[in-house]
This record gives sequence, structure tokens and C-alpha cells, in this order.
Amino acid sequence: MSLLRLPTSMLMNQQQVIRTLSTTAFISQKKQFKSKAPQNIVLVDGVRSPFLMSGTDYSKLMPHNLARHSLLELLRKTGVDKEVIDYIVYGTVIQEVKTSNVAREAALAAGFSDFTPAHTVTMACISSNQAISTGIGLIASGTYDSVVCGGVEFMSDVPIRLSRKFRALLLKLNRAKTAAQRLTLLSSFRPSFLIPELPSVAEFSSGEVMGHSGDRLASAFGVTRKEQDDYALRSHTLAKQAQENGYFTDLVPFKVDGIDKTVSKDNGIRVSTPESLAKLKPAFIKPYGTVTAANASYLTDGASACLIMTEEKAKALGLKPKAYLRDFMYVSQDPNDQLLLGPAYGIPKLLNRTGLTSKDIDVWEVHEAFAGQILANLNALDSDYFCKNYLKLNQKFGALDMNKFNNWGGSLSIGHPFAATGVRLCMHTSNRLVRENGQLGVVAACAAGGQGVAMLIERHPDANPN
Repeated sequence: MSLLRLPTSMLMNQQQVIRTLSTTAFISQKKQFKSKAPQNIVLVDGVRSPFLMSGTDYSKLMPHNLARHSLLELLRKTGVDKEVIDYIVYGTVIQEVKTSNVAREAALAAGFSDFTPAHTVTMACISSNQAISTGIGLIASGTYDSVVCGGVEFMSDVPIRLSRKFRALLLKLNRAKTAAQRLTLLSSFRPSFLIPELPSVAEFSSGEVMGHSGDRLASAFGVTRKEQDDYALRSHTLAKQAQENGYFTDLVPFKVDGIDKTVSKDNGIRVSTPESLAKLKPAFIKPYGTVTAANASYLTDGASACLIMTEEKAKALGLKPKAYLRDFMYVSQDPNDQLLLGPAYGIPKLLNRTGLTSKDIDVWEVHEAFAGQILANLNALDSDYFCKNYLKLNQKFGALDMNKFNNWGGSLSIGHPFAATGVRLCMHTSNRLVRENGQLGVVAACAAGGQGVAMLIERHPDANPN
């Protein structure tokens, strides 16, 4: 049964079935698949700061403060010494100009050795997925054994630039040799030069704000406003349940400098009512759009980090990894009309590459940029026309099992600090595999530029949910 046909009551009252079986029973039912990995690379564990709505308790910090916290808490949680870490990779999207290589600055602030290399990657909303796959490559090549991968995003204080004309004038003034040259340059100044350039979550190639793309995508795949509101309500309801049940074991409290409190939970999870959601006006395409403030992810501050290494190294250190990182696939498509369809392109390619079907997957964790984006991707996978004409499949991929889909909520409710979400998705997949007695999980996400990722994760037999 498609999600779009499920009654709201079923979405709101969905309960997880948690079963605990012995390791022997788990191993005996393992599914077979093809893996491209040259060796077993494991996800030991991961952490994240509480994800907070921008402009709240983190507002006076800098990005590297959040990243530093995630690094220190990762070491504390795993019990691994700093000297064990060979390399650090962090993702970020909107960079603080003072700490452009935020991975290095966070590592130094956390007390890592001057001799521990670190670099920063950016790939929009899949930046920490890219950090993880970069780490996988460094390990698979035999260069390193242990890599910390993470991501940080800080939307409370984004760079606002002077206008280009004003910047050009200041640069010329800096090069001027005489007072006369400076006076001539200053005479060219116009008040309009003072208009700042504000950052925007928009595509450079098309100039379109992502919310507009979400609206058009929902319309193209026949997703109604009510279906989007119902899905948003589902996300917040399931996130609230997971939060109250203590399932967010990747979250570590943060004592924020400058305020007299310890932040201990995500602050954007808010269970509303269908009636309240229906009253909200369109946020982007007015008055007929269907994307609203409630069925779209919100601007979020947060950081995440995870430790990956060879299984041999993990065993030598006496660690109990969460999961095997089995495979990954990046995809790219038209950023104008298919900007947010990364999961629909990536999931079938990943499963075909590994010889699996959707029925083999026990846990789905898919990034929720907009409710309309999620439902459009689900409709695309279950569409003969889309799958045959765009994915070049012989038939439709088919509907995903919604009983296995984002069972702890997602970016709509938990929050979406752009570059930190990928690690959160991987950790929720790993922890859900244990709690729900599964073997294989898929992480998928869309990203700006019409790109996307799909990753295959397998539960490690030594894993526990804490």
C-alpha cells in the first residue's frame, strides 16, 4: 500500500516493533549481496550535538565550536585516544570565512596533534556523506587505518558580503599609491555600493530557490498539500516518540558557553494537528503552492562526527563497531527540473550494483528536505513511466515499505544542519538495525546541484544500540 493512500490516523499512530534476538540467530539469517569494498571498513560509533533551530541557544558560537564538541564527545564515547586518529574530514556548506578549513580548526581546538591532517569537503546537504566516503577511500587505499568523518553547519551567523562594486573599490584603494589616486577612486563611490549580498539557498545555475523546486516537484508527481502535511505530522510524531523513548543515543548534551544551561535535546520537534497545519499559507509559490513552513525542513545549527576504521584495527583496539560500510553511490541529474530526486536515482543504482532488491532492506533512512520531495521520490520509484524513461529500468522499482521508513522521524522534525545530516542518517540507520533486528540499511539523500547519494550499511554482529 502506498504511503499516499494510508489514513492519517495510521501515520500518526505507527509504532515500532522492537525485537531482541541472539547474535547467533541474527547471523543465521544474513542476506547475501555483492560488495565492492576491498576490505571490511566499519563504522565504530558516532555522535552529534543537539540540532537546534538557528537563532536559538547556539547563536553566539562559531561553527568550529560545535565541531570541536562533536570531536571531543566522539573520543569520549568510543574511548579512543587522539593519537589513534590518522586523519579528520569534515563537511560544511556555508563556510565561516575565518575558519575556512573548519576540520583543521576544530581539530586544533579539540587538542588533536599538530601532526593530524584534516580537510573540509562541501557537497551541499550530502557533505558529511562525502566526508564518510572520502574516509572510506583513504582507508581502502591503505593510506590510513582510522579516520574521523563529520559535518557542521551554523545558520545563526552566515557570511554577508559587501557588494561586488564596493569590494572592487576597496581592493583598488588598498593598491593606490598616492593620495590623489585614493581621492579619484573615492569619487566613484555610490550609495548603492552599500547594498549587501545576502546568502540564499538557491541554485546558481538556475537562480531558483530550493523551496520553489520542491513545490514544482510535488506538483509534477501529483503530491497534494494534505499529503505533505500528513507526512510532516508523521515525521514529528515519530521523532517525538523516539526522543521520549531514548532512541537518540547519538545525541550528546552540550554546555554552551555564555548561557547558563546545558542543551540536551533537539528543539525543533513539534507535534501539531492536521487542522493547524492546514491553516498555514504557502511559503514560496503564492498563493497556490503547497510547501509551507511546517512541511519543509528548517534552518538548523548542529555538528556530527563518526569514527570509521578497518575491522582489523577495531578488533585490535577492543572496539565493538556499529556497522559495516558496504557500498555507496553518488548520482547527478538535471538541477532545473529534477533537483531533489537524488534518492529516486541513487537507490535503484545502489541496489542493482549490490544485487539486492528493496525487500532485502530492513531500514530506510532518507533525508527529508521537504515533505513534497520525499513523497515525490516515493512516487517516482513506484512509477512505470519515470523508471522506464529516466532510470532506464524494465519496470518500476516499486513502493518502499513505509513500516521501515524513517521510523524515528527525519530532517523535517529533528532538523537539518546541512553538512551534519549525513552522519545523523548513518547513525540512525545503524542504531535502528539493532533495535529493529535488521541486517541491511540504506541511507539516501538529495542535494543542491541536482546531486544525491545512496549508501548501504550492514549491522555488525557486535553492535549494540547505545
